[in-house]
Amino acid sequence: MSVITVRASGFAGLDASTLYDLLRLRVDVFIVEQDCPYPELDGRDTEPGTLHVWAAEGDRVLGCLRVLEEEGGTARIGRVATAAEARGRGVAGRLVEAALERIGPREAVLDAQTRVRGLYARYGFAEDGPEFLEDGIPHVPMRRSAP
Repeated sequence: MSVITVRASGFAGLDASTLYDLLRLRVDVFIVEQDCPYPELDGRDTEPGTLHVWAAEGDRVLGCLRVLEEEGGTARIGRVATAAEARGRGVAGRLVEAALERIGPREAVLDAQTRVRGLYARYGFAEDGPEFLEDGIPHVPMRRSAP
């Protein structure tokens, strides 16, 4: 079995092939698999403070997420996606760990799909509001307070 590596970069540091692979994975998971037609390219990927984190096995991207800078210095984790064939291998957990290492002691927030909120709870996130529907999928806001 190949080694899974986790990488991170701002938008300017992504080569065209990696950017394509990250966006394709997000489209495959969110738009095709979860049947949620929405504007995936929302303009936030290119913001100077945005960090892209991805896991790869060789040249194949297995999962990704992005970290956005919110007003007041809070970090927002989002667009967490894992390829169907990589699920159950700990990819999402490794991505969250890598993101939190880079976020450091700052406050972090995310909107978790309700069925996977336990993943984020393992990393110190707690529910921070009522469940809501986004594109027909139940989500819950979660927050990890700064120490």
